Amino acid sequence: MGTDGLHHADLTEAIIGAAMRVLNTLKPGLRGKACENALVIELRELGYRVDQQIRYDLTYRAIVVDTLVPDLVVNESVIVDPKVTEDFVPAHFAQMLGYPSITQLRVALLLNFKHASLRWKRFIRQVLSVPIREIRG
Repeated sequence: MGTDGLHHADLTEAIIGAAMRVLNTLKPGLRGKACENALVIELRELGYRVDQQIRYDLTYRAIVVDTLVPDLVVNESVIVDPKVTEDFVPAHFAQMLGYPSITQLRVALLLNFKHASLRWKRFIRQVLSVPIREIRG
């Protein structure tokens, strides 16, 4: 836990910084996959482990009912979902609230590469069945 009480604060700050460098280099509004791949390059050059499209089974009563595939998982700790959209919508938030619950990871970042300045939101899954809270960025 970081000094400000946030889980993986140093890692999420590094991811956000890397995303800002990607945005400043590629410029806003490109396809999401281009931003995602550039972010992977940036983070790996910084020494982080980055996995793309890891599959997580969603089960109901021990039966697989769906598969969730987050775009990136950094250092087996933080889910990262790069978007290129005018603004975040409730469906984005619902997805980011669901990923940590299914993956058992604690932190998720939603990044928006559409505009000249990076927009982002951090989500933290609380333990002991406490709902996830959103930290606005």
